[in-house]
Amino acid sequence: MSASELRVELGDRGYPIHIGANLLDEAALLSPHVRDRLAAIVTNETVAPLYAPRLEAALAAAGAQTLRIVLPDGEAFKTWETLDTVFAGLLRAQADRRTILVALGGGVVGDIAGFAAATYQRGIAHLQVPTTLLAQVDSSVGGKTAINHPLGKNMIGAFYQPRAVLIDTDCLQTLPDRELAAGLAEVIKYGAIFDLGFLGWIEGNVADLEGRRAETVAYAIRRSCEIKAAIVAEDEREQGKRALLNLGHTFAHALEAECGYSDELLHGEAVAIGMVLAFELSAQLGLGSLEDAARVQRHLASLGLPTSPTWIDGRDWSAERLLRHMSRDKKVKDGRIAFVLAKGIGRAFFPAHAELDEIAALLETAIAA
Repeated sequence: MSASELRVELGDRGYPIHIGANLLDEAALLSPHVRDRLAAIVTNETVAPLYAPRLEAALAAAGAQTLRIVLPDGEAFKTWETLDTVFAGLLRAQADRRTILVALGGGVVGDIAGFAAATYQRGIAHLQVPTTLLAQVDSSVGGKTAINHPLGKNMIGAFYQPRAVLIDTDCLQTLPDRELAAGLAEVIKYGAIFDLGFLGWIEGNVADLEGRRAETVAYAIRRSCEIKAAIVAEDEREQGKRALLNLGHTFAHALEAECGYSDELLHGEAVAIGMVLAFELSAQLGLGSLEDAARVQRHLASLGLPTSPTWIDGRDWSAERLLRHMSRDKKVKDGRIAFVLAKGIGRAFFPAHAELDEIAALLETAIAA
């Protein structure tokens, strides 16, 4: 499978997205960004033994000195304390403004490394080298960087674009099945928001996606990145159309917060539940159809993804607590929660509003199912 390239068109801050097999070894792709610099790899304790040595070898071949900063693994560690671990590693190495950070890992590593790059010495360069499907199709592209706070997800961060994104599709061979399915939720999101035909293609290729057939997975990544790159080029700082990429996320972030950002509920799993709730709310408000809501639910379930909060056994859900989390969402304006809803599959829109009692009724039904 040959490598392909897309671009995020942001003028002089635009950058390439490289997609292909064995890109971790491609010194030629790294050299323009890292030659004669210190390249600080930010990774985690799960990914480091799998891929850091290969990336370090490629960086050295590209003319860089290397430094490795290893973080704990998991959404629960997307915190100030973990961010400070990156700063401490850079300061101990006397890293200067020519240093470039290289994020090697999933969405948590990418967000923390990107935020560290945005703020260390008031801004240094960074590269994204995502190793999970979710990061490859979503969080590595577009320059959103952030950490979590106990009162809200991704509430502290910056828009800060990378110099390049290198997506090595071979990294998915070591990804656990649960993490792969969580990434597929974000792939499905692009079809649900913008492209009914893409959703149909995903439905017809479930077996090959779950089986990690190289050409099929590469197309899913490329099409997802094409959609996201076009949206980011049009609306970098989420003043309009980019908000559509948050379909299901208002519900998802509340569910994650209620679970303490733990592995009890992965981000992609929360997004799957959130998309079902968003389509059901759309139907409840007379904007979309129950048939579309049911199709989205069936498709997510066919991939082994949760479609209801009750998927987690034994958790005492509360509609009141979930609403409290949702009230802290970044899309809240003038005290009203703004949702991404849909008039049909591939026809999402923003903003949409619902009364608190309508949202509460939906949540009560979902947690009682």
